[in-house]
Amino acid sequence: MTLKQFVRAVTPPVIYSGLYRLKGLIPPPATVLPENLGGFANRGKGKFPCHDLLLMQRDRQNYVYCGEYIRNSCLELIAYEIGEFDIKGSVAELGVFQGDFARLINAAFPGRKLYLFDTFEGFDDRDVNEGKEKGVADNYQDWSNTSVELVLKKMPYPKDCIVRKGFFPETASDVDDTFAFASIDCDLYAPILAGLRWFYDRLVPGGSLMIHDYNNDEYPGTKQAVREFCAELGLPYFQMVDAAGSAVITKAR
Repeated sequence: MTLKQFVRAVTPPVIYSGLYRLKGLIPPPATVLPENLGGFANRGKGKFPCHDLLLMQRDRQNYVYCGEYIRNSCLELIAYEIGEFDIKGSVAELGVFQGDFARLINAAFPGRKLYLFDTFEGFDDRDVNEGKEKGVADNYQDWSNTSVELVLKKMPYPKDCIVRKGFFPETASDVDDTFAFASIDCDLYAPILAGLRWFYDRLVPGGSLMIHDYNNDEYPGTKQAVREFCAELGLPYFQMVDAAGSAVITKAR
């Protein structure tokens, strides 16, 4: 361990961050990130100083400071791991809404195709009805306040994006591709289970699925779908400590 690493390890993060910034080794945090999230590989350009992951020497990606820090940091680490092991494949999000997390996926995986699956009109009645038939007490909110145009305007690399508007998995019927990463954030039991089955079959070894809302009590169908799917295949999963208690499934290499 170097002296710098030792100091980082024994000094409380807040104190270390303040001293580090006083020395001018990192710029002070900006109050607003660029709208297109340009210039990702710069440390300390988020709303807060970078005082976590103290023993990791590489620079952080500044998109981790947009919204849910823990969820975004997990995305950053997964993307770095996928790149480090040269894992091939496209990326995707099922359940895009207004594109805020899809924007970060696009930033984390430049040069990869990003499939965007969504009705862009809110929940489909077929998914709602199937959940009710299963007795799942999901919260059927209105997520129709979005559009393809709104989402694409947020993407730092819109040319990498492939929009699939409509009912999933019908919108994936002609997709012949493999995936290194997919975010599943469609809230309801039926589309989450369908997404897990569809994406896992096409997930390359070493690839990961991130399922939002696993521990969100407003959407108990998420947990039910993940547990049912993992029990079918005997798969382990890992729970995150982001706001919604997301889950991650990684296919063994």
